[in-house]
Amino acid sequence: MTQIQTILEKTKGTAAYEILAKMEATYQRIRDEQEKWYKATDFLCISGCGQCCENFEPDLFEYEALYMAAWLLENQYETALKVVEREFPFKRPTGCQFYNPKSPYHCSIYGGRPFVCRFFGACCSYSKTGEKVWKPCKFYPATALAAHEPPLEHRQYIGNEIVSALGAIPPAMSDFMRDTLSFDSENTELVRDILPSKIHWLLWIIDMNDNPQSPDTPAAA
Repeated sequence: MTQIQTILEKTKGTAAYEILAKMEATYQRIRDEQEKWYKATDFLCISGCGQCCENFEPDLFEYEALYMAAWLLENQYETALKVVEREFPFKRPTGCQFYNPKSPYHCSIYGGRPFVCRFFGACCSYSKTGEKVWKPCKFYPATALAAHEPPLEHRQYIGNEIVSALGAIPPAMSDFMRDTLSFDSENTELVRDILPSKIHWLLWIIDMNDNPQSPDTPAAA
């Protein structure tokens, strides 16, 4: 089910629509694949942890930033308008600008989060020889890993070793990113730097679709 239905409707016929539809389809595929892995392994993050995002601010590809902008406009419109003016909800000097320290779930834009946040602790990668490799999140308590059956450690597991330890292999982040970002810029920017202009640009696209006689695209786009 889409989380940006109104924005998709308002951007139909534009390049923004194609990007947003593709990103949402990819995010849905990630959810589906991770759900299979969680059900097969029952290996979940420790409830209320949030250490992975406490002192980390994602840097975004353009497509990720555009989807985050759309999600905010759809789900937190007033926050989106403030972000255009570079006013973020939690005013943190470092780390993610959407990290809520007072919430047990921490992420205040969970449905709009980027690739790295979706995959942290729940993805594998490829070794130099092409084998899938996985390592438990560095913040996962060693005591909880030791209590797992069979016991786990903070080390890298390879191929069939992952299956033996967990019963399944998590999805590979690079597979999804390669398919979705193949036509995106290779450059990335921090959330606080890229997101305001993407919200601004998306608002202009929507206005142009609603009012074809609007002025030319703003310089900040």
